[in-house]
Amino acid sequence: MTNDALNKEEFFGHPKALFILFFTEMWERFSFYGMKALLIFYLTKYHLFSDTSGNLLIGSYAALVYAVPVIGGFIADRYLGFRKAIVFGGIMLVLGHVGMAYEGNAATQSMTGAITRDETALQIFYFSLSLIIVGVGFLKANISSLVGELYETGDKRRDSGFTLFYMGINLGSFMATLICGWLGETYGWSYGFAAAGVGMFFGLLTFISGKKFLMGKGESTVPEILEKRLFGIKNEWLIYLLSASSALIFWQMVQRHEVVSYTLMFAGAVSFVYIVYYAVTQLDKKAREQLMALTILIVFTIIFWALFEQAYTSLNLFADRILDRTVFGYTITASQFLSLNALFIILLAPVFAWLWVKLGKYNPNTAVKFSIALLLVGLGFGSLVLGISLSGMGKVAMIWLVITYLLHTCGELCLSPVGLSAVTKLSPTKIVGFMMGVWFLATASSEFIASILANIASVDTTNGTAPDLNLAKQSYLVLFEYLFYTGLGFGLLLLVLSPIIKKLMHGVDKELNN
Repeated sequence: MTNDALNKEEFFGHPKALFILFFTEMWERFSFYGMKALLIFYLTKYHLFSDTSGNLLIGSYAALVYAVPVIGGFIADRYLGFRKAIVFGGIMLVLGHVGMAYEGNAATQSMTGAITRDETALQIFYFSLSLIIVGVGFLKANISSLVGELYETGDKRRDSGFTLFYMGINLGSFMATLICGWLGETYGWSYGFAAAGVGMFFGLLTFISGKKFLMGKGESTVPEILEKRLFGIKNEWLIYLLSASSALIFWQMVQRHEVVSYTLMFAGAVSFVYIVYYAVTQLDKKAREQLMALTILIVFTIIFWALFEQAYTSLNLFADRILDRTVFGYTITASQFLSLNALFIILLAPVFAWLWVKLGKYNPNTAVKFSIALLLVGLGFGSLVLGISLSGMGKVAMIWLVITYLLHTCGELCLSPVGLSAVTKLSPTKIVGFMMGVWFLATASSEFIASILANIASVDTTNGTAPDLNLAKQSYLVLFEYLFYTGLGFGLLLLVLSPIIKKLMHGVDKELNN
């Protein structure tokens, strides 16, 4: 079949390639969230990490996962093209998940409290994480960009195409946290990690087999550069070799939390200085104020995601240790509660989209939506504070955690859909790419900050379990009260600042909310 014939073929009114990308992303997110859901339990229960060490490791890993796509996106833009970058990222992800399936020997704790760990298994685990970091770096940003290439400028189907694509993300997340979480906690960690790896293999297979439907989209714009040779090796293969070798750097970084911390602080400081310099020297008053508005919004997103991302650390451990997870005689595994976020997004995203349109001229401006998001994420922790207070000497009823995830998801729907759009519309044309990188850097920073916040509730454990229920409850109460007041405080602050931010945006806010 010719490209022209393929071009005319549609499925539910969209290019067939969209559904290739839908299932690729669904399986990639299945693998990513399935593994991440088990990570804190694998560290604290199998390798007997302390809560503090486990939280910081996840924070370092998650920060790198969100920072590296800036580099992967740059390499795809300048050299590889989106398709080849996605294939390379998929291969790295499959290799990483294969390594994750190797457990080694479980750690043991002696009567004196000394812990003996399988260091070889841990190094394989760290290296597997580094392969996943590289893989996500090349796949995550580029597959979204490829979706955009499927539609011509002005094609009215673009927004609904992205909506379908993001549904794949949440469908993958929903299935992963149910299936991988259940397998890992019920039958063994290797089963859960292996299931995540199988998912990624299916995603890679789907993408490669659907190449013809892409109709040449996402290819390199400089194939002649890729074909040139250096040291007798094609530039394309040199890029793959150097990128794969970067896993050696991340292998060491993920084990050294202070290095990740200093790197994020340095990158953040340099970015801020450059934003100020560019605003003062290169922009007129209107553009300068729009960039200022964007920078303020980005700072508040760091706070939101630092609270929201407690899901994979403190909230996961809380569900395991403190929550009454039995319903009608069946015990729900702790990691399966993570599926609630994806489920609520699938159910509520159409409701929020309808609501914003229905509100018409009363549709809140972007800064107000961000403030509502912060208030909701704070109130989510307020639900757990109330649940702990009402639990007496027993475990906390699961309904309080369900309410938490409901409120957090509503907050996400107030902030996330307009966030990236705000970056593209408020950034000066010449630094849109840079500001998108700053957005991802802010998300990376929030992941690391989330792990530090989670350590407020670090609980002393014996062989991976918290022996004193009520002592553990008090530790989580301290954390959740702090996060409750933090969310409300910054939400109210942003609400007060919202008229100023709206003014600085010079009408762009109307475009974002229409």
